[in-house]
Amino acid sequence: MYDQFGSQPGKMSKKEFIQALAVRMQTDQATAERWVEAYTDTLFEAFKAGQSITIDSLGSFYLDRRRESTAFKFNPSQKLRALLGWASTYKKGF
Repeated sequence: MYDQFGSQPGKMSKKEFIQALAVRMQTDQATAERWVEAYTDTLFEAFKAGQSITIDSLGSFYLDRRRESTAFKFNPSQKLRALLGWASTYKKGF
């Protein structure tokens, strides 16, 4: 089943994300799309170089290299854990 935007319930498409970001940034969708593309390209370049990335309010993205395989992992921030109702030490409001 899909919603009025053609997305599955509980999922936000890239297009919907860009629209929401444009509203939040008080800018046009083209600017928001360039920001999203630059953001993801920068993440991909860091991962390709074997770097981990920590975004304080979101969490840490890292590669777990073991023998002949590599796993992509995500460790959510305390703020995100609290938002999702998971065990967290985060005390501030949202």
